[in-house]
Amino acid sequence: MIELSSRLEGKVFDMYELELALKPYGFSVGGNWEYDHGYFDCKIGEKAGYQFIRVPFKAIDGQLDARGCRVKIGRPFLLSHKYQIGMDDHAHNGNASAAFNQFSEPADKDAELSDPPIDLGMTMIQKIESVLFKD
Repeated sequence: MIELSSRLEGKVFDMYELELALKPYGFSVGGNWEYDHGYFDCKIGEKAGYQFIRVPFKAIDGQLDARGCRVKIGRPFLLSHKYQIGMDDHAHNGNASAAFNQFSEPADKDAELSDPPIDLGMTMIQKIESVLFKD
């Protein structure tokens, strides 16, 4: 995991408006959200696993699934998951097996990141900062 310095950190946004602004850039709310916190994830690579930009957020007014919820942004970071070799090779065997195989544990949940994903991550953060702050 590599933290990315950003003007987003500590800023407060309407959750619905934030989702609308980030979606065109490939960000979506990750499946591991709770009613009071979660992450916007954007897949930026697939070299020896999957690389993501993750933007954490915490509800400060209401619950995430409620209208009018406002969230405070945490420090964005890059994350690389290196999956077990061979697990994805069998995902095409049908929906029944895919339902079980999708939950395989990564071989390395915090795999090393190289310079291109770091550069791409910073570029993506700068893009969404310019949209959110209307630079």
